[in-house]
Amino acid sequence: MLSKTNVPGPTNILCLDGDGIGPEITLATRSVLMAVDRRFDLNLTFQIAEIGLKALANSGSTFPDEVLALAKRSDGILIGPVSTNDYPAPSEGGINPSGLLRKELDLYANIRPAKSFDGLPLRVGDKIDLVIARENTEGFYSDRSMFLGRAEFMPTEDMALSVRKITREASTRIAQTAFELAAKRRRKVTAVHKANVFRVSDGLFLDAVRAVRNQFPDFEYEEQIVDAMAALLIRDPSQFDVVVTTNMYGDILSDEASEIAGSLGMAASLNSGENFAMAQAQHGSAPSLAGLNIANPSSLVGSAAMLLRWIGKRKNTINFYNAADAIDYAIATAVKNPSTRTSDLGGEIGTVAYTEGLIKTIINS
Repeated sequence: MLSKTNVPGPTNILCLDGDGIGPEITLATRSVLMAVDRRFDLNLTFQIAEIGLKALANSGSTFPDEVLALAKRSDGILIGPVSTNDYPAPSEGGINPSGLLRKELDLYANIRPAKSFDGLPLRVGDKIDLVIARENTEGFYSDRSMFLGRAEFMPTEDMALSVRKITREASTRIAQTAFELAAKRRRKVTAVHKANVFRVSDGLFLDAVRAVRNQFPDFEYEEQIVDAMAALLIRDPSQFDVVVTTNMYGDILSDEASEIAGSLGMAASLNSGENFAMAQAQHGSAPSLAGLNIANPSSLVGSAAMLLRWIGKRKNTINFYNAADAIDYAIATAVKNPSTRTSDLGGEIGTVAYTEGLIKTIINS
């Protein structure tokens, strides 16, 4: 039973601005969080630390050592997009903040909902309402699959190799997460794989998912090859509920699903584990848009709502759920009308005005 009013002490949110449009949308999200804090008595506190290109210039690293210590002491993390393509080699200070946090904090579940909004036209097909549960700590991502070194290397100047890591433990826990999500939704899980090619690694992934599926015998369950899944999302996304898959497939399919739903700029995302969680927009840092007051902060703001629900579950406090619902309602209200949404959605206003509109709706609704 959730407590209605008791908020057990301060909740510290670590804010990491990132690169490009990151500082603008992180500021917007922090402003929204401050609004729900006032309305719902969340007792939020905010700590800001420097990462990315600015940190590299000031400290010689895109992710200074002290930031990880701050993250481990926080109740939740809010991270803006980062320009990893512009970073130097890791040996020269170019560390991917997102990848390092996912690995060091064991943020094994990347939960990415894709849902259509009233007033915002879908790119294709009918309405969409699905969630992708993406394994977040291994796979083909070379910065998080090895104990020492990276999983991508060149034995000769004309040969590059990449090592894929799939474990039963990681596959089992993301499957467990997917079925638990489905239990609160339409009780259908789709496992996406490429076991016709990766017979050993994707075969192991499927073995783990099927073992978990046996614990939920009354759920609808299916398996789809990843290339077929990409086509089916375009043909009829409404047939899917919760999709569970490995790291790279989940990364690609979630972007596709969010764009089908209307825009990647609306795509919320939460990286979570047993003890930590990090709100992060699905999209990139868009450096060409930085400083122009045209960035859409909805993706990060929606991710912050997901973070509040995660905190509410840990603290057993309904205030955080109510605050998250208020944020989601404000976003849905704003995008209904072109006069109250940002230009990337065919709207007429910029980042600051859009954020002010969200706050107004939160306060008055």
